[in-house]
Amino acid sequence: MMDTLQSLVSEAHKTGDYQPVIDLIPYARVIGVKCERFGEEMIFRLPRNPENIGNPTIPAIHGGVIASFMELTAAFELTLQLEQPALAKIIDFSVDYMRAGLDRDTFAMCKIERQGRRVGNCSITAWQDRKSHPIASARGHFLLDTLSSFR
Repeated sequence: MMDTLQSLVSEAHKTGDYQPVIDLIPYARVIGVKCERFGEEMIFRLPRNPENIGNPTIPAIHGGVIASFMELTAAFELTLQLEQPALAKIIDFSVDYMRAGLDRDTFAMCKIERQGRRVGNCSITAWQDRKSHPIASARGHFLLDTLSSFR
């Protein structure tokens, strides 16, 4: 499995198609996570999907879907930055919701604040219309232990 991940990440960096790496996580496929690279920046997209609606009255995306999308954004960003790719494991994650995530495409970016040998610290921002008007922000800590990533 490690060889598969390493070859997928290597190929993704060459071609710019990160979907095979994202598709390794079943829940990422279920909610529809996509990824595009713009120079040095990775922008993740959660396409509009009626299945992700939590409040049909507004309609708004379920808060758990937004949090999961942000957590996956951080995990994938860390995975793609490691010299020896391994799926990052969550240690803790904290989300601040700022406004309703309406029924439209949602975007997220992860900033790696610190990446050590075993732990990565990230901040994540999610937005819909403008990056300057986030719907949520989060902080996360992840285990980067490549030896135990698939245990």
